[in-house]
Amino acid sequence: MKRILSLSLGEVVLKGANRRYFIRRIIQNIESSLSDVGYIDIKPEMGKIQVEIDPAVEATAINRLRFVFGIVYISPSWAFEKDWDRLKEETVNYIGRLLEEQPEYKTFKVVAKRSDKAFFKNSQEVNMDLGGVILDHFSGRLAVDVHEPDFYLYVDIKNEMYLYHKKIPTYGGLPLGTNGKGLLLLSGGIDSPVAGFLMAKRGVQVDALHFHSYPFTSPQAEEKVMNLAKILARYVVKMNVYSVNLLPIQKELNKHCPPEEMTVLSRRFMMRIANRLADKYGYKSVITGENLGQVASQTIDGLTVMNDVAERIVFRPLIGMDKVDIIRWAERIETYETSIQPYEDCCTVFLPKHPSLRPTVEDMEASEANLDIEAMLDASMETLKITTIRAKENR
Repeated sequence: MKRILSLSLGEVVLKGANRRYFIRRIIQNIESSLSDVGYIDIKPEMGKIQVEIDPAVEATAINRLRFVFGIVYISPSWAFEKDWDRLKEETVNYIGRLLEEQPEYKTFKVVAKRSDKAFFKNSQEVNMDLGGVILDHFSGRLAVDVHEPDFYLYVDIKNEMYLYHKKIPTYGGLPLGTNGKGLLLLSGGIDSPVAGFLMAKRGVQVDALHFHSYPFTSPQAEEKVMNLAKILARYVVKMNVYSVNLLPIQKELNKHCPPEEMTVLSRRFMMRIANRLADKYGYKSVITGENLGQVASQTIDGLTVMNDVAERIVFRPLIGMDKVDIIRWAERIETYETSIQPYEDCCTVFLPKHPSLRPTVEDMEASEANLDIEAMLDASMETLKITTIRAKENR
């Protein structure tokens, strides 16, 4: 009998036009996640991916696999040859062990799925006949409850038979790397890490661009962002973090431009720097944590003047979400507690008392006409630092 982590795949993976490509990429991501843990075999089988492991590494393997996008749940299973008498024997043994671990269980339901249509019993017959075996063996101890049982016994009949009772939920989505590379504008707030996660969940390989204003902002603020990147790296296997000092640009804007335009102009320069990095390193998209109407720079007008200097598609996955929903995601992906640490970021430097709520492209271009934009970008790009964070170092 083999110990298997049976991985159920999302419907978009199984039914999409790119099904084979998606499954191949998921297997590659599984291999990468488990390379230092070890596994015996990985194979696709009738809508699932079966990962055979040593039971000694099961907990570690499950923890790694829950970060692999494309998987909707993980079922620790026992697999054996396809034989009805063997199934009855292993079912009795399995439930005996389960009741020792969970003596409070009183009711059950058998849920069989016969993917191999050549098997002589259909799913409903397996449910009924195997349920009868359980009732006979555990008479007075267990009863059937088809509506709200204490546990489900799942039976998958494929090339082999699989027994399990757990379905550990994961994040679903699309396999990482199947939708190109994106550059996330990562701040120390709640929103941008969630935005990066959600785009990674849609198959985008995400790296991060962070702006600071040292020495006006503290080293602790920079460390906070790097800690957020370490958490995100769990989901994207490896993350490059580009760190740029925005202070040279901010000083020029403060000297030559209207104070109410400071925030929006700063963000236009952030986008220009993102463009430069995207050109150099091959990013097809830019990702931001902007949320419509949340702050003064995130009005329709503010977003319009940002888009004006963007040279690639800008993904804003949080654009219509309520803050409470963003916080729930931050808690779920474990970035929230780090995000709320009270360290300032570059956006608080030269912050105007009354920021412009309805900026226009024409106004921004007029203010920028007196600036040496390329020289300002060059000055900030000279401060560029690149840090590579690997998931295995942060799990």
